[in-house]
Amino acid sequence: MLVKQILKEKSDDGVVTVPPGTTVSATAETLSARRIGAVIVSSDGKTPLGIVSERDIVRELGRRGASCLPEMVDSIMTRELVTCGIDHTADDVMAQMTAGRFRHVPVMEGDEMVGLISIGDVVKARLSELAMEKDALEGMIKGF
Repeated sequence: MLVKQILKEKSDDGVVTVPPGTTVSATAETLSARRIGAVIVSSDGKTPLGIVSERDIVRELGRRGASCLPEMVDSIMTRELVTCGIDHTADDVMAQMTAGRFRHVPVMEGDEMVGLISIGDVVKARLSELAMEKDALEGMIKGF
């Protein structure tokens, strides 16, 4: 399955972004309110400057305590993003995520971000593919 198919299956809420200069506290509030695991840091909503996950915030809290909350999210975001294109396969993205030990990947079309997929999105797509393959094989065996 291709990434563009995974994006079609997702609800069309778009990518949740926060502008540079947002506090860590406000970013945590956004993650909690939206019930998501990561946000993209972007000035325009289309060009990713970085990504911040729940894990990033928890690591900083564990390391420095609440003193990190009023700081800018720019200081804890991952700047060197691993991205994928809409024509990448789910297997390729899953391999990237596994090798890099991260759970969210911005989807790019040229220089513009068009989506964000999580490991959960990729696993769901892969399970759907496997179910279709199973049904097809059963149909062939049973003569349907």
